[in-house]
Amino acid sequence: MVFLPPFSKETIREYIDLKTQTQIAGFDLSVKEIMYLEDGGVLDFDNSKRLIPQHELLEKKDDAWMLKPGGYLVRYNEIVEVPYDAVGIVLPRSSLMRCGATIFSAIWDPGYKGRGIGLMVTYAEIKIHQNTRIAQIMFIRTMEKTKKGYSGDYQNER
Repeated sequence: MVFLPPFSKETIREYIDLKTQTQIAGFDLSVKEIMYLEDGGVLDFDNSKRLIPQHELLEKKDDAWMLKPGGYLVRYNEIVEVPYDAVGIVLPRSSLMRCGATIFSAIWDPGYKGRGIGLMVTYAEIKIHQNTRIAQIMFIRTMEKTKKGYSGDYQNER
């Protein structure tokens, strides 16, 4: 079941405009910074060989990024705290898709806290202004409230 928790300072912080970003089925996430990957990564079953690629911040020109087709990491402005009885799902806003780009994201586990990152893939050149609303997070209620929330490497991302 999709639900909207009250968007209080405990659930979502550092948003641009609460009224504008609150949607019927979720909450709009906006762009804080855009990065590109400098090299490749390594993944394995138990993370003993895991290597997350280095990334470089892209510079803005006139408060915007001009992106060529390719993949980019996007850090959101908003700090999200996923309720212990929900998972967060992030999907692209339709305007982003109509401009030839999309956002990919992993599941946001119950108890995750932080300023998440999405993978934006552009299939055409696109200009993204600072604070553009590009994705929407929605919360899906779990069958029961978890006692132990997310405690992985990305907890408290900034």
